[in-house]
Amino acid sequence: MTFKAFSLTNEIHLNNIAIQCGIPRKYTWEQPLILNAPTLTKILNQNVDAAQSILVFSFGSVVFINFEQIQDMLPFLNFLKNYELDIHLKNISRYSDDYSLHIMESEDIQMTDEFAIAPHYEAFYPEIISTVLAKSVALEKSEEQLGRILDQLEGIIDRLERGNLRVGNKALARTQARILRHEYNTLAYIMILDKPEITWTNSSAGEFYDQMMDFFELNDRYKILKSKTDILYTIMDGFSSISHSIRGLFVEWIVVFLIVLEILLTVFEILGFLPHT
Repeated sequence: MTFKAFSLTNEIHLNNIAIQCGIPRKYTWEQPLILNAPTLTKILNQNVDAAQSILVFSFGSVVFINFEQIQDMLPFLNFLKNYELDIHLKNISRYSDDYSLHIMESEDIQMTDEFAIAPHYEAFYPEIISTVLAKSVALEKSEEQLGRILDQLEGIIDRLERGNLRVGNKALARTQARILRHEYNTLAYIMILDKPEITWTNSSAGEFYDQMMDFFELNDRYKILKSKTDILYTIMDGFSSISHSIRGLFVEWIVVFLIVLEILLTVFEILGFLPHT
């Protein structure tokens, strides 16, 4: 069983797609939309192998099961693009990952960077593997977005080092918004800390999910992102303090200027250079 995961966008509205697929169920954030072969055959108007399926996740990831070529995936990606306009297919492999599951004789489950080996097949394997892969590629996209935010902050720091202490409110607000959006996308959308429903009712599924999470280091990667985000907030607080101090100092100088001007006008009026008011 092969898996191909893509992170396409920050959010996919599963209920809108489910309606188009003729699925009456209402999906919550933590539930993936699972499309089997009969449903895919219906919406794509082409034959789909019975072993193939697609899982769509609300946080913007899609996992193809048993699709060998990217050309075989494009019909569904184009279908998906009709409902999520911010999906761009030119660089769909930018945030992607491949994995496979092999069933063969072994004492226990073994994992490598490219595949997992299990002694026997379990019905929860496809969903668990797909969920971990989907979160991994979404986290990869989030990691790169955080890197771009850090690059932007580095430019502001360079300006401060050159003595340019003025940082515009709009620039600070935009950067702050990007940090908040990054944290929201990571915590609320990807839901690293949330487990699939099946893990709560099936202990074997829970153990397999935890094993895959550990192997892909999702919790560690999330903690690193969270700590970097906290550092960003600290830096932004520093920028805000500097900006407010500069504006406060400017206001103070304006007040001093007005006081001096008032004194000068009074002196000129006493000396007769200005008419008495």
